[in-house]
Amino acid sequence: MLAKTGVPSPKEIRRCLPARERRSAGPVAVIECLERIPCDPCQFLCPQGAIRPFANLNELPRLDEERCTGCGACISGCPGLAIFVVDEGFSEAEALVKLPYEFRPVPEKRREVWALDREGNRLCRAVVIAVRRNANLTNVISLAVPKSLAARVRNILPEEGLYGR
Repeated sequence: MLAKTGVPSPKEIRRCLPARERRSAGPVAVIECLERIPCDPCQFLCPQGAIRPFANLNELPRLDEERCTGCGACISGCPGLAIFVVDEGFSEAEALVKLPYEFRPVPEKRREVWALDREGNRLCRAVVIAVRRNANLTNVISLAVPKSLAARVRNILPEEGLYGR
């Protein structure tokens, strides 16, 4: 599906997701890098060494789920915007999703936004829990979303009517 539409299929996404038990145990990276292209900055960005070294520059990243702390250092340096952090243990009803965000304006903490899926469809309203602004890299937005949507939320729409919607 990725080759035809630019959007990965549910099967392709399932291959990227860490085990449910790991997602529930605390924050963990989700690397949705699905194409073999010459790219490897993520392995150098992880302070825990949780992204295994590449034997070949065209390899897909491999995550050591046990070493990953979910710090999100890998998110802002991924040129493909393909890394997210999911914490399904955030609260009883909500998961925390950290995602890359390159648009302006950057929403402020405690702001309500629309959480979007990979195709830009609105899924739910979400609250911005944190904003990590990076001068030379991509900003990282942390959102509280319903647990059932944690594997689907991958972008935001900061304000009603913004971007012609």
